[in-house]
Amino acid sequence: MTSPAIVLRGPLRPQDLFSLEQYARQRGDFRSRVLAHKKPRTVAVGPHCTWVFEDRLTIQYQVQEMLRVERIFEPEGIQGELDAYHPLIPDGGNWKATMMIEFPDADERKAALSRMKGVETRCYVQVAGFERVWAIADEDLERENEQKTSSVHWLRFELTPAMRAAVRSGSQVSLGVDHPAYDHAVSLGDESRQALARDLD
Repeated sequence: MTSPAIVLRGPLRPQDLFSLEQYARQRGDFRSRVLAHKKPRTVAVGPHCTWVFEDRLTIQYQVQEMLRVERIFEPEGIQGELDAYHPLIPDGGNWKATMMIEFPDADERKAALSRMKGVETRCYVQVAGFERVWAIADEDLERENEQKTSSVHWLRFELTPAMRAAVRSGSQVSLGVDHPAYDHAVSLGDESRQALARDLD
């Protein structure tokens, strides 16, 4: 049996996945490829927030790992995992990212997450010459409660055609969080900007 081809655009379908047996054989090489692919797509926004911009390959890895851990091989179960993760694949008009808020000390993290309530709605991307694009956050489920925000959020940024064309042409892109308890911004390096430009139509 041949392995499925690995592509970076388009919907992720059951036939695009490795079987459990195939994945067991190829997991080491596949994981190395995915980690290298994720490196320019992973951006620190200040000292305690990391954004990982997802795409078809990063989501395939997450699905493959879930199937492996849960030993899922029935078609219904596989489709269920695809349905759960597919909304995280960008569609050519947007960027989608997993934001992780990281504090090594548990007590410090608890206090920070309390102060940072609402932070997921104060995340933005900005293409040079355009207005900020604010995140549409956590569309799958509510990740904040009355006491604190979550340490993980899913973010979607919808870019206009003009913004997308500017990014593809090499315009600078910045990412930021504009929240009273956490106010940081960073400009993308060339490698990261080029990687994210490939997500856009």
